Amino acid sequence: MLKTPYAVVAVLALASCTSPTSQPEPLQPENTKEALLIGTFHYHNPGADVAQTKSFDVLSSSAQRELEEISEKIKAYNPDQVLVEWPYDKQQELDSLYQLYLDDNYFTNDSLSDFYLKNEIFQLAFRVAKKTGLKSVQAVDYRDTAFPFDSLMTVAASQKQTALQKQFTDGIERFTQEFDEKIESGASLLDITYYLNSEELRRFSNEFQTQVPLLVGGRDNFVGAYLASEWYRRNLYMWSLAQKATQPEDKRIMLLLGSSHIALIKDFIDKNPEWSSVELQEVMAR
Repeated sequence: MLKTPYAVVAVLALASCTSPTSQPEPLQPENTKEALLIGTFHYHNPGADVAQTKSFDVLSSSAQRELEEISEKIKAYNPDQVLVEWPYDKQQELDSLYQLYLDDNYFTNDSLSDFYLKNEIFQLAFRVAKKTGLKSVQAVDYRDTAFPFDSLMTVAASQKQTALQKQFTDGIERFTQEFDEKIESGASLLDITYYLNSEELRRFSNEFQTQVPLLVGGRDNFVGAYLASEWYRRNLYMWSLAQKATQPEDKRIMLLLGSSHIALIKDFIDKNPEWSSVELQEVMAR
């Protein structure tokens, strides 16, 4: 009869003692916090994005009525925090602007630039926060990153990566055309917002920002990987800031950011067992 070595017996004995059937299932943390995700375009249209689109008249009477309707629905959702795309290290400035808004003195300045007059922070976030009774609006943007898109396209051209060049230009043209067609057709603010938060557009945004760039350049050139990592880093820092701004007792937050930011941050939330998300379209339907 063959003898089983002592070491093997010991291993088998240990394995039987630590088998999955003898251990309780680990407890899974439940979703305890919820984020209302609102990916938006910049109402004042600064022309700073890669895709250059037509402007939406957020000061029109129809848009203002929509903003009232949206803010009333979000008020009913009752967020504990409203977080926006404003530099986190300029929170004091944002606090001062919001205090003017609370005192009904914000829009009394006739010389406000387009940014301070039309931007979604002042038109939507401040409106929601005041209706909800919040004392502050939280800044969660992080901008100390680089996005060398011009260098990316230069490298693609030098490497004769024409298919990748076309993928970038076609993607930009497609988004610009779709967005401009909505503006020209008189689409409502809600319709445009729902479009920007569609699953298809979020998938396209994440692929455009973090997947396709990785293929640009030769083996010794990492401009695409650098661009993607910087985009990922900026959004990861923003989500970190959002969590740090959320107090332990807070159960619901509203996150108002550019739609491309929300597209990636939604992935972070989906992988976090302590968080869940809700869409504006769901809140508006309640």
